[in-house]
Amino acid sequence: LDTKETVAAALTEYQLDRKPRVERFQEAARQSQTYFENTRLYQHMEPLQFAFHLLSRSGRIDYDDLRLRDRHFVGAVDRWFTTTPIAAPPTFAPLTLGGKTIPNRIAVRAGHDLEAAVNTGAGLVFTDFVAVSEHGRINPYTVWLASVEMGKRWLGDNDLTTVVALGHSGARGATRGRKGMADVPLPEDEVWGLLAASPIPYTTRSQVPFEMDRTKMDDVTEDFVTTTGVTRGSGFDMVELNMGHGYLLGSFISPLTNQRTDEYGGALDARLRYPLEVFDAVKAEWSGPIGVALNASDWAPGGTTLADAVATVRILKEHGCDFVRVLAGQTTAKHFPRYDPYYLTHYADRIRNEARITTIATGDITTVDHANTIIAGGRADLCLLRAV
Repeated sequence: LDTKETVAAALTEYQLDRKPRVERFQEAARQSQTYFENTRLYQHMEPLQFAFHLLSRSGRIDYDDLRLRDRHFVGAVDRWFTTTPIAAPPTFAPLTLGGKTIPNRIAVRAGHDLEAAVNTGAGLVFTDFVAVSEHGRINPYTVWLASVEMGKRWLGDNDLTTVVALGHSGARGATRGRKGMADVPLPEDEVWGLLAASPIPYTTRSQVPFEMDRTKMDDVTEDFVTTTGVTRGSGFDMVELNMGHGYLLGSFISPLTNQRTDEYGGALDARLRYPLEVFDAVKAEWSGPIGVALNASDWAPGGTTLADAVATVRILKEHGCDFVRVLAGQTTAKHFPRYDPYYLTHYADRIRNEARITTIATGDITTVDHANTIIAGGRADLCLLRAV
């Protein structure tokens, strides 16, 4: 009241000052509540990891915070996790995945700047989205089969563990470059035909894709297999199939984009039929570790839920999937993201500890402290730091 002319103005300023703090406490309480509602998922953990997960459950206490409060406890966690003579933070622990040993738990997406990826010291390096055919590109600048053939040149002599991320754009193809705004269609004289599970355009301005028939399914499956064969000879260590973010395979999985009435639509098992056909065909061609990038939620009413994602991962695991990189949203242009602390980590947590598979946490993970918190607590096995 000393600085405002009216009570209403003073109350407004007070609310603006206090509301963010209250919301942070409410979010912490929500995270804590979710933990206690799902404690059964963590019964398999060793006592030290269980305790760390409990103490960091709300997202308000990180690895470095705990080290300041109780260095002896965190030191015990380090020694248990790294199992080396000299204890180190969990991100420095190696991980064996599908017979391949990754030197540490940090992953990055290299894009075209491999040198920047090397300088991060990351144990696992992902390529950007690599299309399995020319018509499977997101935009004219998306690399496809011809670029994968240059994999050995891309890798050079660097001793990196590398993942080639393969996908087909589906309804999100034939767009302009993504500098500034994504999913803007190309001019009519530059577009190419799009394919999807159902003829649903991604945005109101987007081209209507063709609903895939059996012939198109076989053609695209062969594109995935052919690209995988090229990849095998290019020096990459792992393959990841993109089954999220509204791209082709993801469009079959989500009920928002799959409205088919044949054997490839309807219940989850039917919607998974074609993505599993592709996965099995690629796995038959690839001898190394293989994983998927998968939506844990579409962030849209009526879309894929976390329960659907867990069920999907269990089926993928039965088919030989080695890891899951956890995504959310972008299945449709109208999605409603929720950016809370570690906003995708709780999805990775549920998938890892319910389906018991190696998971890669994504989202706005920017520091090694955040990664240590996630990994030490058993919420994920690796963390993808913000793209370099």
